[in-house]
Amino acid sequence: MAAAGPIERVPWDSAVLGCEACELASAAPEILAQARTAGHYTVRVDPLADKRALHEHGFYYCDTLIEPYCAAGDFKPQPHPAAGASRETALEPLLAICRGEFQQGRFHRDFNVERARADRRYENWLRTLHAAGKVYALTWQEELAGFIAHEGGKLVLHAMGAKHRGRGFARHLWSAVCADLVRQGAPELSSSISATNLAALNLYVALGFRFRNPVDVYHRLIR
Repeated sequence: MAAAGPIERVPWDSAVLGCEACELASAAPEILAQARTAGHYTVRVDPLADKRALHEHGFYYCDTLIEPYCAAGDFKPQPHPAAGASRETALEPLLAICRGEFQQGRFHRDFNVERARADRRYENWLRTLHAAGKVYALTWQEELAGFIAHEGGKLVLHAMGAKHRGRGFARHLWSAVCADLVRQGAPELSSSISATNLAALNLYVALGFRFRNPVDVYHRLIR
């Protein structure tokens, strides 16, 4: 298998951003210097790394991501009889929740990306995961309340609808999904969230998760 190059094209982002989208393997100055043709570039760096070269090459900060993780044996579920999780819900009601729900995402925080394009990126991701059978619909008293999409034991995309947000339901709904993934044999549960998303941080703490692998995300747009 060929080694990945220093700059890799990201076709799913290219499709919604309206330009070539690429990810850099590192923030080494010789790689940053290669990002010189028109397009949108992403690079992830250690939060404590020197950022001078990034700024010199026109990169700007967008987000800090952190990884909640929990060994299956350390998971602290908080079940509730009103909370449910199902893989059988149709796509359209989930898309209705998805639209506009990722304001803390790095593409929404990128001032060079139109809000509609950022929304479309998450909608397309949800469509792909739903088609693969990797989306749980979350219900509270049998009413659709949100969704969680996963890749194995990793929760890769999740949202709560406005009606059910901020009411203390999330820990019970997340418990239903995480418990099912543990029953299916996942040795570890994990996710990736913005460090600014305090509600999600507190949610994962309540369920027994710890945190690792913080990373700063920088973007650059060349027109």
